[in-house]
Amino acid sequence: MKNKYIINLVALAVISLTISCNGGTAQKDSNTIKPLYVSEPVDFDTDDPAIWVNPQDAAQSLVIGTDKDTNGGLYVFDLKGKIIKNKTIKGLKRPDNVDIAYGLLLGGKKTDIAVTTERYTHKLRIFSLPDMKAVDNGGIPVFVGETGAEYRDLMGIAMYTDPNGKIYAIVGRKNGPKEGSYLWQYLLTDDGEGNVKAELVRKFGKYSGQKEIEAIAVDNELGYVYYCDEQVGVRKYYAEPSKGNEELALFGKGDFSVDNEGIAIYKTAGNKGYVLVSDQGAQQLKVYDRVGKANIANPHPLLATIKYSANQTDGIDVVSVPLNSDFKHGLLVAMSDDKTFHFYRWEDIAGKQLTINP
Repeated sequence: MKNKYIINLVALAVISLTISCNGGTAQKDSNTIKPLYVSEPVDFDTDDPAIWVNPQDAAQSLVIGTDKDTNGGLYVFDLKGKIIKNKTIKGLKRPDNVDIAYGLLLGGKKTDIAVTTERYTHKLRIFSLPDMKAVDNGGIPVFVGETGAEYRDLMGIAMYTDPNGKIYAIVGRKNGPKEGSYLWQYLLTDDGEGNVKAELVRKFGKYSGQKEIEAIAVDNELGYVYYCDEQVGVRKYYAEPSKGNEELALFGKGDFSVDNEGIAIYKTAGNKGYVLVSDQGAQQLKVYDRVGKANIANPHPLLATIKYSANQTDGIDVVSVPLNSDFKHGLLVAMSDDKTFHFYRWEDIAGKQLTINP
């Protein structure tokens, strides 16, 4: 009986090791970072988060996340991942990505906004913060006139605020041309009645055609836009339309197990920091230098690879400002494929490899 017991224990150990080596989630590497909070689940399929920092009281900041379904929604969470039901928007037609902008002048008042891409209506949906009231007259059509297959099926969104306070939406889609007009950029302004209107100002961005372009991030301070050309790498352009459409960099080639997906920027003093990209097939983040290196072909070197618990991550967002006693050095939110978002402390993500203090 004793020998049989020992044999069974050995067999269990072998099975556990096999599961771990084959990418199962039952066994976690000891270096895997765990979230401080896991959000309450959405109804269908989480995809992308955005963090709104409350300028009056950072402890009252919000996380907005998409529920990607034909009857989807824009969920609003507190900093413990609890759903705020009276702010959550239901009934959206496959909202994909979401981003935040601060201080858009609407009705003579500076208004913070959350902007999401509604794929099946080909519209941007825009809501004021923190009340989550629609300010878009039912949605703003984009990629108007495009006729290619899936050329109007919205996916990525990133907001750019220029040094003069003008606010732009940079929008991606499921499919598009390869020659350099995959992304369209719109100037957002007041329509004269306190709602948002959009003016197309630019088409730019190369596309490999290998898969799709979903995740987009803008560095307002340095004036760059980054986007993930999945299974290829991260492309970099100027965010300011007047600076032209030349591609400035393509980095991260060969760094990802399957797809380079969510992208976000952690900012530290002196305009330094990190460009974070989720490695969707491997439960990890790739961390690149935000500033980059001049006069070389790949100016954003890989600094670290961070293992974390979120699984099959599509979208991420990060802020470096202190929010409350839980998130003293910032917050990273990552989508996970069990209908949740994971909330990580920056100091846990950074560990001993990265800067903790912003």
